[in-house]
Amino acid sequence: MYFQAFFIFSLLFISSSQAAVLDFCVGDLSLPDGPGGYSCKKPSKVTADDFAYSGLATPVKLNPLIKAAVTPAFAPQFPGLNGLGISMARLDLAIGGVIPMHTHPGGSEVLYVVQGYICAGFVSSSDNKVFFKNLKPGDIMVFPQGLLHFQINSGKIPALAVVSFSSPTPGLQITDFALFANDLPTEIVAATTFLDAATIKKLKGVLGGTN
Repeated sequence: MYFQAFFIFSLLFISSSQAAVLDFCVGDLSLPDGPGGYSCKKPSKVTADDFAYSGLATPVKLNPLIKAAVTPAFAPQFPGLNGLGISMARLDLAIGGVIPMHTHPGGSEVLYVVQGYICAGFVSSSDNKVFFKNLKPGDIMVFPQGLLHFQINSGKIPALAVVSFSSPTPGLQITDFALFANDLPTEIVAATTFLDAATIKKLKGVLGGTN
């Protein structure tokens, strides 16, 4: 029994050691993504371009509803990140812009303010305690994995921040969209949120939900 357990442990150790020997695993985007990320591109096809990315130099178009934009540098955009447990994104907030309450189920986040002023915070899952700060250029703030958090432009000029994640694919779920941008019947939303039907239908209309 002890020998069998030792043998299994040894196999796992050898396997993990071999995986750790790999310098990198550039994602092969021609294949589907899986729980462990993308399959590795053949080493003979890997180039220096796989380890550099210029996509954060220019922001994507602002969402007119939230007056903000998130430009990702995740594994699907930057395959060199695949398997390394990290990623980045650019956050642009126009005056009055906001990133609503949301979560990243796949990783923790660190935000660095480059320009402007951002009010940011998160809510703990144990006692719903809120931690928020008004951040200025040069400040950083961390948002633990899976917790609801937000960012608001609290200044009088556009705000710019760079965020990093502890995963190449951190995922994203925005609470407002999860509740109101779907086809869940209004009566069920009302029962689970304690909002009246008129308010729910108004929010569904704004966010593109039905039923």
